Amino acid sequence: MKYKADKLKTIFKNMFSLTEDTASHEEIRDRIISGGKITGTNMCVLICAMIIASVGLNVNSTAVIIGAMLISPLMGSILAMAYSLVSNDFKLFRNFAVGFAMQIVISILTSTIYFLISPVKEPTPELLARTSPGLFDVIIATAGGLAGIIGQTRNGKFNNIIPGVAIATALMPPICTCGYSIANANWKMLGGAAYLFIVNAYFIFIASALILSLLKTPKVRELTESEWKHLRFRMLRNTIIVLIPSIVLAVLVFRGSSL
Repeated sequence: MKYKADKLKTIFKNMFSLTEDTASHEEIRDRIISGGKITGTNMCVLICAMIIASVGLNVNSTAVIIGAMLISPLMGSILAMAYSLVSNDFKLFRNFAVGFAMQIVISILTSTIYFLISPVKEPTPELLARTSPGLFDVIIATAGGLAGIIGQTRNGKFNNIIPGVAIATALMPPICTCGYSIANANWKMLGGAAYLFIVNAYFIFIASALILSLLKTPKVRELTESEWKHLRFRMLRNTIIVLIPSIVLAVLVFRGSSL
């Protein structure tokens, strides 16, 4: 009986093992860091993706929006920040965080300019769909982040996971909706869209950091006990802060549906 239990345990362990086909630590680092670099090419592609996504939202075209999400380089910056944090390379983390902030600013500016000159001012269903985030979005972002970083750490340069994650987690449409909200002075809409983007980006980041920790990513330096406690406290605090609005919204929706 014990033999069968041990055999079953081994089978399940092998089925869900993350280390069996993992790339080398050097390859993972090079792949993630290069994907998060803010280069001229990435910024040009980002602007093009924002214009495509804005048009898709403006004309209510799901296919166009999906196309924009597939070419967006935003996911690379989030994975690079997660890798920098797990490897305790805080200087590199700050560099990627600043780069990510620049990407957000340029994205919002691009979409705002587009919606200012667009003759279509009425919010489409695709735009409105990006203004009511909730717990389901947390689940999607977390699962997407897990799938994304697992795909990036596998052997072989190419995989079909990242495109699917880009579509599922939808980083581009909420930023475009922010631009629409600013262009049309709809501040309530802006709040919902901005929060949806924060939820998606943050839980992709947390999920990625979790997997990279499980894969024993090499550290630039070891943290002291006090530094580790401080970092753990900050991450727990930030997670709770990001979660609270979605929990409140979920409770309100449940109460409303039960009446």
